[in-house]
Amino acid sequence: MVSEIVENQVSTSERTALSQLIIQAVRDISERHIRPNSRQWDETQHFPADLFRLLGEQGLMGMLVPAEYGGAGLGYREYVAAIVELSRVDGSIGLSMAAHNSLCTNHILLFGNSEQKQAYLPRLASGEWIGAWGLTEPNTGSDAGNMRTTAVRDGDEWVLNGAKNFITHGKSGNLAVVIARTGEPNAPHNATAFVVERGTPGFTGGRKEDKLGMRASETAEMLFQDCRIPDSQRLGEVGDGFVQSLKVLDGGRISIAALSLGIAYGAYDAAVAYAKEREQFGKPIASFQAIGFKLADMATEIEASKLLTYQAADLKDEGKTVTKESAMAKLFASETAVRVANEAVQIFGGYGYTKDFPAERFYRDAKLCTIGEGTSEIQKVVISRQILK
Repeated sequence: MVSEIVENQVSTSERTALSQLIIQAVRDISERHIRPNSRQWDETQHFPADLFRLLGEQGLMGMLVPAEYGGAGLGYREYVAAIVELSRVDGSIGLSMAAHNSLCTNHILLFGNSEQKQAYLPRLASGEWIGAWGLTEPNTGSDAGNMRTTAVRDGDEWVLNGAKNFITHGKSGNLAVVIARTGEPNAPHNATAFVVERGTPGFTGGRKEDKLGMRASETAEMLFQDCRIPDSQRLGEVGDGFVQSLKVLDGGRISIAALSLGIAYGAYDAAVAYAKEREQFGKPIASFQAIGFKLADMATEIEASKLLTYQAADLKDEGKTVTKESAMAKLFASETAVRVANEAVQIFGGYGYTKDFPAERFYRDAKLCTIGEGTSEIQKVVISRQILK
């Protein structure tokens, strides 16, 4: 149990040993509760909410939350290790765990006041509540400054109107952090963040997306129609919503890098195992140079992705700015996941194109990593701006 490991080990300086203990615990959870169900969840696009409550009991839904708020009180290095291991088996589960931790929960942790933290973090960290985070809209992907969801002040309340889409846990989430426009379109400091609880009148879940991959991670619309919330639900100052979001996304990109790394490992592990047992011309196909070179390239790119991801995690734990490093890790690891998954299908040959083997699911899941939380092209914009400062 991760929570027991934390209690016994978190006070020591042996973070590598701690990460290894967490890895082993998450592997055990994955093998017992995730791997046997992954294919069915994928085919039916089932979001296993009960699993995330189990993960909460094990300390995985509030890894970055301090113990005083019911969390594990760990750092990004340990958090990355957990996401990698979940995603090695099922990217959908890694994605949902990451979105809950690094977006919704982390936004409240970073910018909520004491009362908001006390009210929401224990429920999120325990897995009692599942969190969502709403920035993207149908008409504005990367152009967030032009968002159409608005929040208009009315005395001590705010009235929200609009829609968010491509939201992880948009229908099933018990709580959402929502960024809404409180100023003129594209004006500086024109957005503000709010906490909205499920069940608030005027707040509903919309259409659930029928996705190529990551099908067990729910992606849906969030709709707001004259949704009234008290000013006490505002996170931080009026106008700081987009600035807050950029800081949240710095950590979120580390999460997606870890997700990508886990998917790449999963595809690579499957390809290596298959190449060793599949025989052609009287010997395993792993002995042929064409396959060996593919595996060598896959292993090398995975190792480079791992180094970039853990570098960003360590810098984050040291309290340093990680805008460039997290974007680099996310860019390289996500593109690596796509390449590795593609080569895994190639190594499996015709079997890689069937659902009887895991290669095709890794192939479908990997692509989202180059899109979510900023496309690869946006990562290059971020990186270039940082190095040209």
